[in-house]
Order: sequence, then C-alpha cells, then structure tokens
Amino acid sequence: MAVSRILARPAMGMLPARHYVSEHTQFIREVLEEKPQVAVEQRKGRAMWWDKAPRELAELRRMDQGRVPQKPYVYFNPPD
Repeated sequence: MAVSRILARPAMGMLPARHYVSEHTQFIREVLEEKPQVAVEQRKGRAMWWDKAPRELAELRRMDQGRVPQKPYVYFNPPD
C-alpha cells in the first residue's frame, strides 16, 4: 500500500463521540434524579471523614512536631 493512500484515510478518533453517554453515567444520573438526598448524604459523609476544622489541623501539626524520627530499618540497629 502506498504511503499517500494510507495518509488519505480518515483518522480513526480515539475519543468517543461527543453525544455518547456511558451506561454508568446514565445510571448515576438516574439515581441522582430519583434520590436527590444521595448528594446531600455524600456531602455529609465527606465533611465527617475528610473535611477538617482548623482546630483539628492545628492539633495535628502539634502532634507532628513531637514525632521522633524513625531509623530507616527498625529491626536492625547497626553499631555506631
């Protein structure tokens, strides 16, 4: 096959068509439409487990300052 003929072919797109919506995305959208409280519950869960108040962050910083450095291999201490 000639190089010019190969280059003349239309390039196959690597991305799906813009109008394509996966089954997973359709499912999530349907669930959120039927049960809008799910989004509220997700935000509450995130706030409980991930979002930290400044007071808690200051306490963590204080705890980090008191850490003792650990040797690279804790099961063997070479003679000094």
